Amino acid sequence: MAAMTIGQVAQQAGVGVETVRFYERTGLLSAPPRRASGYRQYTQEAVRRIQFIKRSQELGFALKEIRELLCLRVDPDTTCGDVRQRAEAKMADIDAKLRDLQRMRQALATLVAACDGYGPTSHCPILEALEAQSACR
Repeated sequence: MAAMTIGQVAQQAGVGVETVRFYERTGLLSAPPRRASGYRQYTQEAVRRIQFIKRSQELGFALKEIRELLCLRVDPDTTCGDVRQRAEAKMADIDAKLRDLQRMRQALATLVAACDGYGPTSHCPILEALEAQSACR
């Protein structure tokens, strides 16, 4: 297995060099051994791990949750059911966010419908509604 530089790992994983360094600092990626010259020597496993992290982020997992998933991967007592529970919990979080976004969208749609887009901003129904909302808090 050929050793790679940080730049090669970053390129193969589709991230920037600073992302690789960040993952090392946060413990998501182990610091690789160094050559006598001081350069880090990465393996293909680093690329796979970074890709795992990125795919997990794309599915909505936070770095803390990704760290937990990575730990589950190497824990011999972990079952697929344990991983499934984490995925189901993430789906529930996403569903809650979708409901919140739908409520926000509906509230904005109501405000937009109340505004014909003409006239001065001093009589804008959207701004007036926002001011009335903030005055109550």
